[in-house]
Amino acid sequence: MPRFICRQCGARFPESATPPEACPICRDERQYVRWGGQDWLTPDELGAAHAIDCTEDHGVLGLRIKPAFAIGQRMLLVEADEGNLLWDCIGLVTPEAVAAIKARGPLIGMAISHPHYYTALADWAQALEIPVHLHADDAQWVTEPHPAIKFWNGEALKLGRSLTLLRCGGHFAGATVLHHAKGEGALYCGDVLQVAPDRRYVSVLYSYPNMIPVNAATIRRIAAILDPYPFSRVYGAFEGRVMDGDAKAGVARSFERYLAAIA
Repeated sequence: MPRFICRQCGARFPESATPPEACPICRDERQYVRWGGQDWLTPDELGAAHAIDCTEDHGVLGLRIKPAFAIGQRMLLVEADEGNLLWDCIGLVTPEAVAAIKARGPLIGMAISHPHYYTALADWAQALEIPVHLHADDAQWVTEPHPAIKFWNGEALKLGRSLTLLRCGGHFAGATVLHHAKGEGALYCGDVLQVAPDRRYVSVLYSYPNMIPVNAATIRRIAAILDPYPFSRVYGAFEGRVMDGDAKAGVARSFERYLAAIA
């Protein structure tokens, strides 16, 4: 039996004779159903029409589906002394992409910022034989369960000497960012913190496509969570969306602007 993929958001579902009645990710107010209605494809159909582009972006290997598919996010390979970590996920797995990742060194796992990017986590976990770390607060949004999924609880999870997951919330209850304590430090955010096109600011929304903001208390909470962690770069969900140099001050400036705008 086929496994169906939501064409709008990339969510994958277990084998079934017919497509799901609807995609719960898209029916949630943080996403949306395609204007033409719910539509599905299979992994084979996706692979026949798309490939994975592997591109360096500010010193980090990024992988994204070309032509663009679903939300269009990228997956990043965070290279750490204790082992490499895949950050976020894309909806297609290819032998070439697997080989490119393995060529960079051993992997300790994958971590995903929030449910919009869970996509093909099961296929990636199987292809690379790695665990996938998701925050337990978002467990209800997993559309394709897999034994490789490791749910974590609380506000922070150390994955190694230099890698720490931080639950920020806001976009989702378990929305997570990754801090890499190497050099001046880096923050990997998906779109839990969305790097703006000017790359000088970030923003935090409950829903990006439907433009629903978070409240002041949420912004202050995220600011307090990030405060102890140094970082000079922020890596966003999309190619080129990197705040490069003095990023911690840029995030603080962004939060001040946000709070002023909603005061």
